[in-house]
Amino acid sequence: MRASEQSFTASDDAAPVDMLAALFEARGWPFSATSKEELSGEIQGSWAKFQLRAIWRREDKVLQLLCLPDVRVSKEKRNAAYELLAKVNEQIWMGHFDMWSNGGVLVYRNGAMLGDDGLLSLDQAQALVETAVEECDRFYPAFQFVLWGDKSPTEALESALIDAAGEA
Repeated sequence: MRASEQSFTASDDAAPVDMLAALFEARGWPFSATSKEELSGEIQGSWAKFQLRAIWRREDKVLQLLCLPDVRVSKEKRNAAYELLAKVNEQIWMGHFDMWSNGGVLVYRNGAMLGDDGLLSLDQAQALVETAVEECDRFYPAFQFVLWGDKSPTEALESALIDAAGEA
């Protein structure tokens, strides 16, 4: 039986990719575990579908989670986007946003150092995934305001945070 077919409880720990696969399967999110070290999946956020990618670095005992909100920044908008990235990252407690220089793709990254056993709990897996999606949802409008609404980075961030605070 594959680990992704098992039912894990809050007290269970498993190999990181196996635990994430079980979480994705339980939530009905499409995913593909390309190896014991990598998983890719998709989650519907409030604003868009987000691509999630988890990479397990066994030798470092670090699980890196990447969330891509399918935002590409044109060369003309990169300066404003970099300014917004700096302002957004000041608001984030865990992880950070970055922009890949090749293609201007926006990405949220978070790394989790696991213990000596290299195992991930269900609570940890849920927290990592939920944090990534929540942060992408929270700041997605700000990037859209800069890229499509021609707002300044400060105006975009203020508008996005006000809008998010006003939702019920």
